[in-house]
Amino acid sequence: MSGRHILVVEDEAAIRQMIAFNLSRAGFEVSEAGDCATARNMIASAQPDLVLIDWMLPDMSGLELTRALRREDPNRDLPVIMLTARAEERDKVTGLDSGADDYLTKPFSPRELVARINAVLRRLSQDDEEPIVAGDLQLDPVSHRVTVGDREIALGPTEYRLLKFLMANPERVYSRGQLLDFVWGQNVYVEERTVDVHIRRLRKALEGFAVNQYVQTVRGAGYRFSTR
Repeated sequence: MSGRHILVVEDEAAIRQMIAFNLSRAGFEVSEAGDCATARNMIASAQPDLVLIDWMLPDMSGLELTRALRREDPNRDLPVIMLTARAEERDKVTGLDSGADDYLTKPFSPRELVARINAVLRRLSQDDEEPIVAGDLQLDPVSHRVTVGDREIALGPTEYRLLKFLMANPERVYSRGQLLDFVWGQNVYVEERTVDVHIRRLRKALEGFAVNQYVQTVRGAGYRFSTR
């Protein structure tokens, strides 16, 4: 699981730096935030693969931050591990009920922290590893291959991400602004017509395989993926 991006949200600098140091040694890319406002800005600009959130933070509790993330579409499935000095069972239940995927009580060893992170990432990525099949089209997230039968479709990285998102959410209409948020990331300052350019490129790539009609324009609303 090394190479994944972990955001550490902890207001005590010594603890935050210790965690970041050990995660970096384990091969993770690490970002740090000392409060919830900073963490939210960082998540919006470049969503991490997992967030470690301390329960007690200066501007908002870790519980409130986790609940807020769970209410937002782009962050609804963002893996979260709660860090806390609270060891009571009811506190653990409260933390998990807030939407956290796991709960780690201080003090903890670096080895246990890395093991918990890997376990959460492995568990939550299992669904992402399953191929997405729609009609004659198949997208394999593990190999990053898009195929029709035994023929592979060559896509650029942005077209691949766009197709993956649309295939994973069929029959739902997304506006250009929503696609920018979900595929390009929030706080990325790109004009909405950029979406149209990449939709055209995607359709052109699919056209030679007679599946370009799956990416549909909904006049006045946006785009959807549908095999109907």
